[in-house]
Amino acid sequence: MAGGSGTRLWPLSRTQFPKQFLKLGLDGYTLLQSTILRLKNLDCDDPILICNEEHRFLAAEQMREIGVNATIILEPVGKNTAPAIALAAILLRQKQENKLMLVLAADHAISEQAAFENSIKDAIDLASQNKLVTFGIVPTHVETGYGYIEKGTPIEHGFNIDKFVEKPDQATAQAYLESQRFLWNSGMFMFEAEQYLEELKKYASDIFQACNLSMQNICLDLDFIRIDQMEFEKCRSESIDYAVMERTAHAVVIPLEAGWSDVGSWSALWDIKPKDHNGNVTDGDVLLYHSQNNYCYSESRLVSLLGVENLVVVETKDAVLVADKNKVQDIKKIVEQLKNDNRSEYYRHREVYRPWGKYDSIDQSSRYQVKRITVKPGQKLSIQMHYHRSEHWIVVSGTAKIHKGTESFLLTENESVYIPLGEIHALENPGKLPLELIEVQSGSYLGEDDIVRFDDLYGRT
Repeated sequence: MAGGSGTRLWPLSRTQFPKQFLKLGLDGYTLLQSTILRLKNLDCDDPILICNEEHRFLAAEQMREIGVNATIILEPVGKNTAPAIALAAILLRQKQENKLMLVLAADHAISEQAAFENSIKDAIDLASQNKLVTFGIVPTHVETGYGYIEKGTPIEHGFNIDKFVEKPDQATAQAYLESQRFLWNSGMFMFEAEQYLEELKKYASDIFQACNLSMQNICLDLDFIRIDQMEFEKCRSESIDYAVMERTAHAVVIPLEAGWSDVGSWSALWDIKPKDHNGNVTDGDVLLYHSQNNYCYSESRLVSLLGVENLVVVETKDAVLVADKNKVQDIKKIVEQLKNDNRSEYYRHREVYRPWGKYDSIDQSSRYQVKRITVKPGQKLSIQMHYHRSEHWIVVSGTAKIHKGTESFLLTENESVYIPLGEIHALENPGKLPLELIEVQSGSYLGEDDIVRFDDLYGRT
């Protein structure tokens, strides 16, 4: 499941580029890639990814980078975990494959691989007996940010479940830790596809019906499966816990002690990363003096800390966060304010990734914008025109093939072309090296929605 927004890791995680697609300096991979690679020693089929339609090219590119052939189902709108899992289960039903489903979130970190694999293997026997298995994390400290599962009577490698509990207050969490009867609710599951669908149909028949109808008229689009948007929008949003796990008589829990973290906040990331002798975690160009127990991330410039402690400092090209490490759960309130103010910083980075490459908005005003554009070898931007702006392209490195009106020609370093307002045009990289160019836009409106596409390799409208 790769559809989360990760707002508590703002300003690095944003709606258009959430945390599951980020390299957070844990193992050299993104959280999504690490989740898939974690299964390499297990007997698994190629994965099924459920992701937001906006993130489809990110997901596909990250699977390509690690050589994984994934089936990617696109959600036109997020409806929480119960419907997302149902889409994958229904796809297996359509293929007449009642297989065990291992359901993982794409944004978790696990440091102890062998323990993780052993718990997965322990779950297979129970899941094969029509049990709906969830994995409960053995608590290591008092935690008020997670839901809890109370263990019941033992069953093979796990326990029956007495009850699910919402996020507790500090005193209750302390009591849970001391009792050793409670586990953190990880949001990871294993069950047979048909068993999940039967329980969903029994306890949340409206969700089952909506998802079933959504999968009746699927269409293939490049590497993606598109479902029926109108039918899926009718589905109510619900978690698998509320829809099924808290109501079924078949739920069991297997304890997991594998260095698990949901990487849900900057303080959680500080917890799991290596620290210097003063307890500081740094990433990027960072200078510290007389400072302790801080998390400091720098994306584009030198950041220095002097005489401070227990801070989170995160610098990106267009935003800086400074927060008390004990208050980082409230970052989502800042994101809500940015969204209410209609500021782009909640939604996207200054550097934006596209299926053909990326662009960085390095300067802008009311009537001009300057972008640094990178086009990957063999890739092409859509054939398009603009009603409100003209563009001037200057090649910095590589070779550009320009389509302008009825003519096509090549440009190399230090050469340029002017695209007047209303001119149909396209840009592609025919070479073997990345194409770098500067684009200067000028006009009365410079929004990304001033694009009329006539043809596109990537199916964008």
